[in-house]
Amino acid sequence: MLDFNNYNLDSDANDETPHIMPIFAEIKGDADDKDLSNMIKTLKSGDLPILPLRNMVLFPGVTMPVAIGRTKSLTLITEAQKKRIPIGVVCQKNAEVEDPKFEDLNGVGVVADIIKILELPNDNTNVILQGRMSFTLDAITATEPYLKGKVTPTFESHPLKSDKEFDALVSSIRDLTFTILQNLGEGAKEMLFAIKNIDSPVYLINFLCANIPFDTDQKQQLLEDTDIKKRAYKLYSVLSKEAQLVAIKADIQSKTREDISQQQREHFLQQQIRTIQDELGDTLDDDINEIKQKAEKKKWNEDTAKIFEKELKKLERLNPQSPDFSVQYGYLESVLDLPWNEYTKDNFNLKKVEAKLNHDHYGLEKVKDRILEHLAVLKQRGDMKAPIICLYGPPGVGKTSLGKSIAEALNRKYVRVSLGGLHDEAEIRGHRRTYIGAMSGRIIEGLTKAGSSNPVFVLDEIDKLGQDFKGDPSSALLEVLDPEQNSHFHDNFIDIDYDLSKVLFIATANSLSELSQPLLDRMELIEISGYIEEEKIEIAKRHLIPKQLIENGYKAKEIDFPKPTIAKIIESYTRESGVRELEKKIAKVLRRVARMKMSAEPYPTSIAVDDLKKLLGTEDYSSDRYEGNEFAGVVTGLAWTAVGGEILFVESSLSKGKGEKLTLTGNLGDVMKESAIIALQYLKSHSDQFGINYELFDKYNVHIHVPEGAIPKDGPSAGITMVTSLASSFTQRKVRDHLAMTGEITLRGKVLPVGGIKEKILAAKRAGITDIIICHENKKDIDEIKDTYLKGLTFHYVKTVKDVIDFALLDDKVENAIEL
Repeated sequence: MLDFNNYNLDSDANDETPHIMPIFAEIKGDADDKDLSNMIKTLKSGDLPILPLRNMVLFPGVTMPVAIGRTKSLTLITEAQKKRIPIGVVCQKNAEVEDPKFEDLNGVGVVADIIKILELPNDNTNVILQGRMSFTLDAITATEPYLKGKVTPTFESHPLKSDKEFDALVSSIRDLTFTILQNLGEGAKEMLFAIKNIDSPVYLINFLCANIPFDTDQKQQLLEDTDIKKRAYKLYSVLSKEAQLVAIKADIQSKTREDISQQQREHFLQQQIRTIQDELGDTLDDDINEIKQKAEKKKWNEDTAKIFEKELKKLERLNPQSPDFSVQYGYLESVLDLPWNEYTKDNFNLKKVEAKLNHDHYGLEKVKDRILEHLAVLKQRGDMKAPIICLYGPPGVGKTSLGKSIAEALNRKYVRVSLGGLHDEAEIRGHRRTYIGAMSGRIIEGLTKAGSSNPVFVLDEIDKLGQDFKGDPSSALLEVLDPEQNSHFHDNFIDIDYDLSKVLFIATANSLSELSQPLLDRMELIEISGYIEEEKIEIAKRHLIPKQLIENGYKAKEIDFPKPTIAKIIESYTRESGVRELEKKIAKVLRRVARMKMSAEPYPTSIAVDDLKKLLGTEDYSSDRYEGNEFAGVVTGLAWTAVGGEILFVESSLSKGKGEKLTLTGNLGDVMKESAIIALQYLKSHSDQFGINYELFDKYNVHIHVPEGAIPKDGPSAGITMVTSLASSFTQRKVRDHLAMTGEITLRGKVLPVGGIKEKILAAKRAGITDIIICHENKKDIDEIKDTYLKGLTFHYVKTVKDVIDFALLDDKVENAIEL
């Protein structure tokens, strides 16, 4: 029977006995292989000092402390440590022999290194030994001042790494050892810790053979078996017998106990609690019973039910006057209010879903296709994780409203959480119940309001998340938006894992630049770019005008907006990628008409273009139009902004000077300034190609300006615009009519691709541009855009700055050209 409390722990032992103090340090690496080779040569060339031990068998790789009691042994370890030589450790056949001879020693031992000698109080000495390899003891060659012998190294046979049988055997040995040790005394705790931290199967077997307290003769037999797999089987057999003995002992102890059972004890305590509550005049039976009835109807799993039952028992033990009582009661209500495994039935009629989406939103085909694809796979498979979609694009294009439309189309509940300005991590994960006023996070609160575990959950303005000393909410969202993790979402307040894998999360953002890369990686990104004029007209006719007629108290179709009128509002009174400002202008028109109607004045029932000046005032936007090519050095560029695309004008002029000064104005960023420097340097180095006299660069200073200086501007896409502007100024040649361009340049004159192509194209169409110069590598972006967006535009794909200037500049010079 194993007993760690009484196994060779006598520190006053006067002979070589082991202390059971688990020490593990496995021999690994190429350096050790080299040392082992040197050791084998040493063993074969001379005599090896032999340390006889009682009641202990050391195994290769295992480190153990040994109490030294004999004078010869003390002399041996002292001299071996000074000379830094290995020693042979052999177990005696009879532990009572004081001065063992060859016939008193077992035939197999282990070569060991002396790690450390410890001088203890009361003149006791301990030595820490580490086994290296086994050997066969051939003869004893000397007995003074200590034993020396001739040995032959032996080598262990290790199983292959691919041996599945051996892996299973080691796993069984580990489990059996845990079972045995957990039923033993306090002395087994250190051994448990040691075993849990051993990874090598071979070392684990040797460690257990050396440290598990069973018969020494059995240990010697295990050491003599050099086949590790056979040694493991024998060890398992020994441990199995010991496990049976441990189980029998535990069963005997259980049967002899005379304590009252746990069930009786709990019943007795519950009766006491009820009696105390009755004495205080407070009975909570009705509330408790109501909670229990609600809990019985819940569809939660067994683990959740156990946790809830445990928390309910806590409530029953609390005094209703205690502050903790209201916290615990509120917690249980929050858990009960959650829709555990409650789902709405999806609408699998794909045609009806598509019709609903088309009815509510014009365009947005990519998003609609993705929703229909998800629904088709869900219908085919029956069950799957919901996608996590991020819709990004300029304001007012319908990202948020699309979420509600998707929910209605799928027959799901709709939840929306605005994340703009959120800077506390607890808003996502909830507060711990230890805090006063603790509550669950926005995610759990949203599911409670929805009453379903598979709603459409819109995380609005995810790019506006803040961050401060209270934590980083965007990092907390990583768990929510990861399909591999959100099936076990942990809210700090609820403190029970909740399955979010069926929730269809739709995040919205205006820009992806503020989002962290890990968060972007977890979402399926779908860009929703701005609308062209034709799309805006259709959206206004189908959605905006009917909505505003109702909100302003009109009957359906009482006021008519012809298409030319809507087009005029879009062109002259709004400047946006979406339709939010357009809706405001329509609402303003209807309010003015309502005032005229209620004042008994004549009012138009069909809004003409000529009525707009009276109803909306003077035009708000008129400068964002192409301005002609009458002046040298003025070129139209295309830019991307957070609210869509815009055109910008790059102006350059020359003034007499030493040619050393380049002035840049217009609130330009560093990247844009660098583009201007590159453009000027390129023209200087290639002046001959464009018919520019190089001496002009030494006689004229250059000034580049981008109008609307109050607005910061940056980015590389104005490179070809700047070089064209400078070329026009130095040659005084006209720029082609109704031309715009975008692209980055290099010092070698290459034109590089840029982003935001669709938004820039929309801006060009609004401004009346007909020709666009763009990098040839951006052709793939153009091919993905619908033909309706490209109608009326001609694209000219270029590879070099020379291609740009050859097309952009006409041979004619501008009127009033400056003579340079």
